[in-house]
Formats: sequence, structure tokens, C-alpha cells
Amino acid sequence: MGIEGVPATRFEAACASGGSAFFHAYSSVAAGLYDVVLVTGVEKMTSQSTPRVSEILAGAGDMAGEIKAGGTFAALFAMIARRHMHQYGTTREQMAAVAVKNHANAFKNPYAHMHKLITLEQALAGKPIAEPLTIYDCSLISDGAASLLLAPLDRASEFAGQPVLVAGIAQTSGPLALDRREDITTFTAVRKAAQKAYRMAGVAAPDIQFAEVHDCFTIAEIMAMEDLGFVGPGEGGPYVQRGATALGGEAAGQRERRAEGEGPPGGRHRRGADLRRGRADPRAAGERQVRNRDLGLAQNLGGSGATAVVTILRSVR
Repeated sequence: MGIEGVPATRFEAACASGGSAFFHAYSSVAAGLYDVVLVTGVEKMTSQSTPRVSEILAGAGDMAGEIKAGGTFAALFAMIARRHMHQYGTTREQMAAVAVKNHANAFKNPYAHMHKLITLEQALAGKPIAEPLTIYDCSLISDGAASLLLAPLDRASEFAGQPVLVAGIAQTSGPLALDRREDITTFTAVRKAAQKAYRMAGVAAPDIQFAEVHDCFTIAEIMAMEDLGFVGPGEGGPYVQRGATALGGEAAGQRERRAEGEGPPGGRHRRGADLRRGRADPRAAGERQVRNRDLGLAQNLGGSGATAVVTILRSVR
């Protein structure tokens, strides 16, 4: 990139690596250490076989226990899904509704990996991966990259005509292994990060007008609705099924990156900023933009909930 002589640091927090890099970049600017920081997330996976990718991804999990016993992230999230179904009555149809909605969103994005509309019946009849998850409930092996530039607010206009303010941000951690948790139907790291970010921004969950949530598996989006405080425990499934999270639904629109390949680590923050400014790709303008929204949220999840980053973004007028 032609950038030499400045600090360059690699961040590793599993699927929350992009969010973690963004958090530390924000912290550096806020502390006055640097004025301008570039955050770049890169993901290159398609050059490897599916078993090899699964093996590499497993390295972000509990290697001494779950992974040693043969567990993959698909298997872990399948267990989480089964428990959520048992505890709250969540259904496969509700999880499939997440996949249908996200494929529809990606279909309108020229940069998405997958351009394929699916029906609820197709999602339910997908190839089994780990009961109750089908191939449509699981992330794609994908490639991509995204970048963000952070600067003090008084310099932001040098780089963007419509800058976006980071109103609140928090990174937290939780237990790595599922057997270390009192309840596997909630991610304590997400709940704590959301609470901290809300306090910092001086807002609450009902104030959020647009959210980009992490859904490596469809059950993760349902749990995000609950952990971020948009609905109560066990209410995420019906909330998604009735179309609340769809563009034009009763809740703020959502556009996630998982099965649709919407973006790499860090891409969620970049897309959130673009949409907050009304600067989504012009080829898709009017189709997937969420308009007249001033306060948004981006949520990143690492592993099976060991790391979480929540960012609150506000338009600068």
C-alpha cells in the first residue's frame, strides 16, 4: 500500500478480529496517540479445502477440550441452537427465516459472495451440516476485504464529506468453552459489550435505528437480538420470523455478512458507516439502503462467544 515507517499491528480475535482492530484504532485516536489510523480486514479462505478451513477455524476454539473431542464451530453452534430450541421453543423455521432474509439482502448487494434468493422450504431442506443446522444456516467459505479510516472529529472532514461519529464502543470477553457457562443460550460478552457501548453513547437499545449483527450461524443472529436488548430472552426467533428485522420491517433494517458473504472481518463497521451516510454502492442504491437513520449499531462475535465488540455509530450533520 506504500505505507512505511508507521506502526502496523495484527489483531487476532477469531471472527471478532475486525471489530477488535477497530476498537483499538478508536482507542489510539481517542487517547491522542495518533490522528489518523487505517483499519483493514482481510479474509482469504477459498484457496483451501473445506476440511482444512474447518481445521484452521477450529484453532479459535477450546483446543484442549471441545476441539480435541472433534467439535467444530458448526457442531458447537448446533448444540447452542438445540438448547435454545429446548429452553425457549425456538424452531427451525425461525432460523431458516434468518437465512431467507439474509440471502434476499445479499441479492441486492453487487459485492456479496452469494446472489441467490431462497425460499423457506429450500432453507429447511438444505444439506444437513450439524443437527439442526443445514447448509443455509452456516457461513460460506469466502474471500473479501474492507478498510476504515479513523480520525479526530475536527479532522474528519479532511477525509469524508459526511463523516460518522463513533458514539460508543466496547470490547469484552467471556468463557471460551461452552461447559464453562451457566447458560449457553446467551453470550455474556455480547450483553456486557452492548451495555458498555450504550452507556458510553448515552443511548439504550430502543434508540437504535439500524443494526448490523454477527450471524456466523442463523442462531447467532437470533441470540444477538436478545443479547443486544432488542427483545427479551427467547423472543428472538418469533421476532425474526415475523419480519421485524427485514428491510422495511418494524425494527431497524439489518444486513449481515455470513451466508451471503457480505464482507470480511471489519466489513460490518464499514458497511454500517456507508449506510449511515447514505453512501451504499450506487448500483444498489434505493434497493438495500436504510434511509433516514442517524443512530446505528455494529456487533462482532469471536468464536462461540469468547469475544464481542459492539460499536454505536451516529451521523454527523
